Amino acid sequence: MIKIPNKVKNSQKYIFAIKVIKILRKKSHDAFFVGGAVRDLLLGLVPKEFDINTSATPDEIKNLFPVTKLVGQKFGVTLIVEGNMFIEVATFREESNYSDKRRPDTVSYTSDVIHDIKRRDFTINGLLYDPITESVIDNCDGLKDIEGKVLRTIGDPRERLSEDYLRILRGIRFVNHLSLSIDKDTESVMRLEVKNIKKISIERIRDEITSILSGNRPGQGLKLLDSFGILDEILPELTEMKGIQQPPDFHPEGDVFVHTCLALDMLSDDKEKGIELIYGTLFHDIGKPDTYTLTDRIRFNRHEYVGAIKAQRICKRLKFSKKQTELICSLVKEHMKFGNIKDMKLSTFKKFVSMDSFNEHLRLHKADCLASHGDLSLLEFTESKMIEIQSEPKLPKPLISGDDLLSLGLKPGPSFKEILSKVFDEQLEGNIKDKEQGMILVRKMLKIE
Repeated sequence: MIKIPNKVKNSQKYIFAIKVIKILRKKSHDAFFVGGAVRDLLLGLVPKEFDINTSATPDEIKNLFPVTKLVGQKFGVTLIVEGNMFIEVATFREESNYSDKRRPDTVSYTSDVIHDIKRRDFTINGLLYDPITESVIDNCDGLKDIEGKVLRTIGDPRERLSEDYLRILRGIRFVNHLSLSIDKDTESVMRLEVKNIKKISIERIRDEITSILSGNRPGQGLKLLDSFGILDEILPELTEMKGIQQPPDFHPEGDVFVHTCLALDMLSDDKEKGIELIYGTLFHDIGKPDTYTLTDRIRFNRHEYVGAIKAQRICKRLKFSKKQTELICSLVKEHMKFGNIKDMKLSTFKKFVSMDSFNEHLRLHKADCLASHGDLSLLEFTESKMIEIQSEPKLPKPLISGDDLLSLGLKPGPSFKEILSKVFDEQLEGNIKDKEQGMILVRKMLKIE
């Protein structure tokens, strides 16, 4: 029996899921909660979704509910929709042969739930829950592994993992998020088969790594990915950071890889962090191995620019969107500017804090500091200065345009941008107040009487 918290019982998702099960049962179909929802409830966690397994076929499901959508005809997966809610219902099925190491070659429906359970990945995900009788149905020793907090494949680990090598990454995610140990045989095969991870599409790999780094222990997740050899296969640039020492006055925590793990951990409590911030943090010091020098002390001159170039290549490899790539690379490229924040001219400061998604830059800077020297004075200065100037437009419309320069006979060229930039800086500094003053400055720069 599972004790369902009132918070869960009273949620619209749970009420909707119970309603679906009762309708299926009324027509003599078996129907249970399955997988992650059961696992999370047994571990005292709040499930994100309530997936249902049933003996009803997709056609039978369609006839029982007013709004349905078949999302995986080959796999018997149907969405039941009600208002702005939906729930995934899967028909009991058997599978055989995974020639592409991702999807089964043949799928057939079955009335036997045991056959359905045997095709699943890990025992902790193979449990069923009957919310009507409030009983757990265990056909794979999942309860024992839940109690012992052990990750173990259902059946032979070599067979289970070879069906879909992404299960290696899923296993690492469960170990990390749920603080599990790994069954010896399961771990041995995971390590043995990790070389086959490249047979999986890069998008699926990227999304699974993102899930690992989005959890409550991202630094430990990164270390697990490294321990299992995933980084060597997919992100070898990250392993290059291991052993790269840093100046102890600024980085008492250790090498660049250790620092990156800690910086990721500093994002754990950030409920609004997105993919871009996670990967910006992951890559922010990726240029350090290429720029390491030892003179008066350890230095990494211009590592942020080298890192941004490397990050762009990785983002392309991981097939991030253009918009995501731009922000990730911007976070890497700009993260060292905070070191000069107190010495910036007002115009430069305004331009800096007016960057797109500047809050992401602030959050990366905070994580970077907390993962090293712990000094947040530059963050506090920036936030204070932003409040101080918030009544002013961050970036007003330039008083002088290219047309104004053309009117003075200046031909378009490199000097155009230089002059416009200098005049705009003077405008932001408050040294010119109107177009007339701006034109006077331009004439002086061009030595026009």
